[in-house]
Amino acid sequence: MAGIDENLTFYPLRIAVLTVSDTRDEQTDKSGGLLAERLTAAGHELAAKAIVTDDADAIRNQVRSWADDPDVDLVISTGGTGFSPRDVTPEAVKPLFRREMDGFSVLFHQASFGTVGFSTLQSRAFAGQVDDTFVFCLPGSTGACRDGWDLVLRHELDSRYRPCSLAGQVPRLRHLCA
Repeated sequence: MAGIDENLTFYPLRIAVLTVSDTRDEQTDKSGGLLAERLTAAGHELAAKAIVTDDADAIRNQVRSWADDPDVDLVISTGGTGFSPRDVTPEAVKPLFRREMDGFSVLFHQASFGTVGFSTLQSRAFAGQVDDTFVFCLPGSTGACRDGWDLVLRHELDSRYRPCSLAGQVPRLRHLCA
């Protein structure tokens, strides 16, 4: 049966949170704040947090920097995944991927459909790997971040989740969670 096996050891991940926005700052960044709060409440470590503008180079440079940082296991971004002219997160990040994780988008949209209905079609949420670093890109609303974390990521990033957890694919944990 799929779920958390409480008999197993929890191994926290070091997660960086990136907010993509032309209008948010530390005081008004509710989506990035929600993700940081949720991941630390789940026992993970907030490895870094940043806000960049809706600029492909700024987004790509920050994701690349964290993918190169051995103290960052995973990146979650929020914002820039819609269809407004300034939404360029997919165009900025996908060229960095060596692999895409198609299933994340499917599961995110299933979860999101339950809360926002057909409006989920306006999201281009996606995930993949930059080298060995997993990157998950969520829409910029707090509701979308809540759906993405609560209904998808918190389970898959928990090393105790069975039949398997993405934590076992993080290079520093492969020997522990395989």
